[in-house]
Amino acid sequence: MSTDKSASWAHCEDFHPLDDVLLRATDRAEELGCGAVSPGAGALLQTLAAAARAAAVVEIGTGAGVSGLWLLRGMAADGVLTTIDTEAEHQRAAKAAFAEEGIRPHRARTITGRALEVLPRLTDAAYDMVLADADPLELAAYVEQALRLLRPGGLLVLAHALGEDKVPDPARRDEVTTALREVARSLRDDDRVVAALVPTGDGLLLASRR
Repeated sequence: MSTDKSASWAHCEDFHPLDDVLLRATDRAEELGCGAVSPGAGALLQTLAAAARAAAVVEIGTGAGVSGLWLLRGMAADGVLTTIDTEAEHQRAAKAAFAEEGIRPHRARTITGRALEVLPRLTDAAYDMVLADADPLELAAYVEQALRLLRPGGLLVLAHALGEDKVPDPARRDEVTTALREVARSLRDDDRVVAALVPTGDGLLLASRR
């Protein structure tokens, strides 16, 4: 594609402005150094959760609650977000964001621990959506757990799938970039899912469970 799409992509990112709750959550994420999804990626997460009428969602990587806010805004009014992170400080920041949003405490279940130790304890085929935004070197293992957890028609979303624009560059062969490429290829060729790579934010890899 030779046409420069940067202006269009910037316009898409600015399409959904951040309100005060999201701005404060994004500021906390920067202070903690845990990053956050972009406004465009967040708006897409909200839309996907709403389209799925998601009532049960798993988030791998709580961060400061930015993506959790977007998900909860799109989920069913009584939906429950189960969010996993190794850092208790991150989850305290997320809880503060959820409280500012007025989300009832029982709708956000925070679990502190390694995702690969927590995920096997969750119920098979019981979730509408899984968002993975954590250690890219463990991403392949997250995917296998997510596909077990998702109901038929459920959606897996991998955040930062373009790896800060390194994934499309064949000269980039570091461990993280290589891992992201391999997971994307694996999902593209996996008969269990229908997959698409979307260049929103830092890239979202979407895979719907057959």
